[in-house]
Amino acid sequence: MRRTRTSIGLAAAASLALVLSACGEDDDGGSADAAGPTGEIGSTDLAAAGCPETVVIQTDWNPEAEHGGVYQLLGDDVSIDAGAKTVSATLVDSAGDSTGVMVEVRAGGPAIGFQPVSAQMYSDDSITLGYVDTDEGIQVSADQPTVGVLAQLEKSPQMIMWDPETYPDVDEIGDLADTDATVRYFEGSAYMDYLVGAGLLREDQLDGSYDGSPAAFVAAEGADAQQGYASAEPYIYENEVDAWGKPVEYQLIHDAGFQVYASSLSVRADQLEPLSDCLTELVPLMQQADVDYLADPSGANELIVSLVEEYDTGWQYSEGVADYAAETMAELGISGNGENDTHGDFDMERMQTLIEQTTPIFTEQGTPPAEGLTPEDVVTNQFIDMSIGADV
Repeated sequence: MRRTRTSIGLAAAASLALVLSACGEDDDGGSADAAGPTGEIGSTDLAAAGCPETVVIQTDWNPEAEHGGVYQLLGDDVSIDAGAKTVSATLVDSAGDSTGVMVEVRAGGPAIGFQPVSAQMYSDDSITLGYVDTDEGIQVSADQPTVGVLAQLEKSPQMIMWDPETYPDVDEIGDLADTDATVRYFEGSAYMDYLVGAGLLREDQLDGSYDGSPAAFVAAEGADAQQGYASAEPYIYENEVDAWGKPVEYQLIHDAGFQVYASSLSVRADQLEPLSDCLTELVPLMQQADVDYLADPSGANELIVSLVEEYDTGWQYSEGVADYAAETMAELGISGNGENDTHGDFDMERMQTLIEQTTPIFTEQGTPPAEGLTPEDVVTNQFIDMSIGADV
């Protein structure tokens, strides 16, 4: 665990007002340029490895604990641009030493008009790495191919939840098919096509009108089931939704057989070779940052909560949710190692199964994957240091 990580997070939060006053916009209306890296370069020199002067990481949502590993990379010279929804600093290693380059972490979701990260990567050449779910990587493989280089999350936190008081005999998603429950979700989600095709849910009980609000779930008074994230909604509904205020039960979509690597750090396929020297040094450093976050998420979480407040997109994210998320992800194996002792590698057999599951779904949706797609087209373990793993 990095000796300075907690103090870095606290210092970043404490100096937020000063940092914000220095960021703003430049005279041309764009984001002000970040300063260069500070401190002596430690054991990893990313500049010498050919990395960009600023490693730009495009996330898929507002700052949250699922992104903890990338916020762990930020040194204590944090600079926040609340308008652009970005944060930058010297990219530091596990000892807190400079790597000779900057890192910029960009918010996704509302910050990029809710467009997929893969599309954003193809419209903005400054992005080095982006968060691409592996089912998304399969879906866009024909036109906007990406290659995952690090599985920050071993399992997707996506789940279906229900009221245990209304459905005491429901233990898993498949049990809902034997009830009258309506299951609310975001229309077009591939996992739902899988659940119906596998016979785990009935087509006639689906409602694709979910908009992210708890209102419909609360109004149904326990009659409905709903999609969510195991790293957030169970805590939020019990502790922060006053109209509900009690536990929910849930099952991960992963445990129902649809095993996506969520938010895998990916590069454009045409940038894999040009960035290979950089990624050889950068990916193990990011593996270790993930492991460090798991060991002590407090500093990064404090920064994450501060960023949500400063970005002010209308999304709420409390310290309680961040702490719950980090603990729950570790407990459920959402973050950490896979079937081996390594953090961040991809299981190619699992990826092949996902390709077979999703190809007919995406073809039916009018976005067929590339012809003859293989797991190695979508993800690679080329840059993974197999000796780096979480202490579990």
